[in-house]
Amino acid sequence: MAKEGSGSILQFAPFQSSVDEGFWHRLSSLKLNKFGIDDSPIPISGFFAPCSHPQVSNYLTLLAESLPSDSNEESSIPAFNRGNRNRCSVPGILYNTNTMESFHGLDKQGLLKAEAKKIWEDIHSGKVLEDSAVLSRFLLISFADLKKWSFHYWFAFPALILDPPATLVDLRPASQWFTLEEAESVSTACNEWRNSSVTADVPFFLVSVGSDSRAAVRHLKDWETCQDDGQKLLFAFYDPCHLPNNPGWPLRNFLAFICARWNLKTVHFLCYRENRGFADLSLSLVGEALITISQGWREHQCVPNAVGWELNKGRKVPRCINLAKSMDPTRLAISAADLNLKLMRWRALPSLNLDILFSIKCLLLGAGTLGCQVARMLMAWGVRKITLVDNGRVAMSNPLRQSLYTLDDCLNGGDFKATAAVRSLQRIFPAVVAEGVVMAIPMPGHPVSSQEENSVLEDCRRLNDLIGSHDVIFLLTDTRESRWLPTLLCANTNKITITAALGFDSFLVMRHGPGPFNSTPDLKVEMPNSLSDVLDNLALTNTDGKQRLGCYFCNDVVAPTDSTSNRTLDQQCTVTRPGLAPIASALAVELLVGILHHPYGIFAEAEIANSNNGGSSELPLGILPHQIRGSLPHFQQMTLVGHSSNSCTACCSTVVSEYRKRGMQFILQAINHPTFLEDLTGLTELMRSANTFQLDWDDEIEDADDECIEL
Repeated sequence: MAKEGSGSILQFAPFQSSVDEGFWHRLSSLKLNKFGIDDSPIPISGFFAPCSHPQVSNYLTLLAESLPSDSNEESSIPAFNRGNRNRCSVPGILYNTNTMESFHGLDKQGLLKAEAKKIWEDIHSGKVLEDSAVLSRFLLISFADLKKWSFHYWFAFPALILDPPATLVDLRPASQWFTLEEAESVSTACNEWRNSSVTADVPFFLVSVGSDSRAAVRHLKDWETCQDDGQKLLFAFYDPCHLPNNPGWPLRNFLAFICARWNLKTVHFLCYRENRGFADLSLSLVGEALITISQGWREHQCVPNAVGWELNKGRKVPRCINLAKSMDPTRLAISAADLNLKLMRWRALPSLNLDILFSIKCLLLGAGTLGCQVARMLMAWGVRKITLVDNGRVAMSNPLRQSLYTLDDCLNGGDFKATAAVRSLQRIFPAVVAEGVVMAIPMPGHPVSSQEENSVLEDCRRLNDLIGSHDVIFLLTDTRESRWLPTLLCANTNKITITAALGFDSFLVMRHGPGPFNSTPDLKVEMPNSLSDVLDNLALTNTDGKQRLGCYFCNDVVAPTDSTSNRTLDQQCTVTRPGLAPIASALAVELLVGILHHPYGIFAEAEIANSNNGGSSELPLGILPHQIRGSLPHFQQMTLVGHSSNSCTACCSTVVSEYRKRGMQFILQAINHPTFLEDLTGLTELMRSANTFQLDWDDEIEDADDECIEL
């Protein structure tokens, strides 16, 4: 290129930005999981490299690793490997606002001046000599709309304004400025500089060419030693720009540094560019500029004006990117599903333990009105692993009350509820790990023939395996007797067990206490995974001496028996007010979340509303009751406590011990003989004693009447 006309103003090609999708995903994760509503400035890093194509400029790029890590440990400064020749890192600052109004309301000129001041201070303090990348500091403001997955942002690349502007004396391809011998030596020296892990990402440097045509590349701090009269000295920088007539944006602050630091009036500069990873002096430019500055430039306190907001298609407006369309629908669903939970941790519930909710495995026995609602509520709380057990089929009357089913599920005799419910859950949330198990639950009071015994015992074993492989069991079946075997198995394995039961206009939601063979509650919001090996620890109390909470059957004085035979239609169906099931289901799931966040989990004591127990005020989710009983006619709800009974047909030490000794034969006997459980637990004797007491009391009354005197 021919020599430029003397006196023209030196013009620079603006920096251009590029943001990888990974940056926005990382920012979203940090916003939800770490920063919350904290809108303090965040240190970030950008990356650029010398231009490597004659027709395409390199951008300043932000990647996922431009942001700090998700952990709260160590520094908040981004961590990455240095010495990458393709990624010269430069420091930046991110202002991510909480609202669109805050984004538009930012003092953009003030933020730009603040970053320019940092560059000015780095020039005068000498920091540039140690880390020249600070000359290319940048600024990013943004607003992340995490509901719509759209991101509004605006870059600024602060550049100190020379006043008056620098005058361009000469600008030509470097291959025309050097002799052939010098050019070869400069290329070799620059390639060595770029290939060294120590200097590959140092963007500003010196190139000296001696009288013998030998070139050397040096650090800026070596400027004093390069002042030999016979040397050509050029101030070089990695130029991201490809234009043949304009140097790139980094030269602006480089010239400001040169004249402020060394008070030079004439500067020769090298715009270093590459082709296929090697120095290309036909693309690189060498220029000469004249700089005239006012006396104030020598003073630290006099900060020059700055420019640098990136243009968007020639206009000074922010940019916007929407990632919703480019994201996998399942990934979008997961992010959206978790959004409400993660927002809870910003202010309302910082102690919310999402890890335990995401990993816990829930078994729902019953996929009817309650089962459908509980499954939906569990997913809303972030539970991802759900198994539903039911042997019924979807009937025409079900879809209106059972929210997971539609008319299609009722056709051709009806699909099995367990499998239809799983399909529905997966349509609602593709990331759910759901399984449907079609099986009947063996029940006491429903005798089986010898031909059916093997099948029933297989169901018992399968139910035992299911309970053993899950962390939480929900008892949501229609009949009282269908809850007996699961209650026994849960008491045996010390599982978190929650019952929800409906009447016509009333409901019961309760958590079962730990089983009679429980170990010391030394866990913190963790479920017990194993039982004590000591089988003689049969007690109604926990190891701290306090009485265990009861199960669903602890208040009964008769064993569960057949409640479905010889019943009219309204007695066979679960006839309830439609609003009852959603209320009870929601309370059941909320009760589980309370257990998981209580420091003693399943061993937590019961609390009731308006109690004087001071511990409840310290729990983030409030009190943790044992039983919740509700009445729709009065729109009332009560919290009650019921302790374990030593005559309980499901969870007392006598029953659990007998089950451990005899296994499936014990269950078979309980199924086939209605009075077996009452005889075993002493309920038969208790009822006999109660009847005797009643007769004695009646006799006393009759005697008393005989003694009365009529006046």
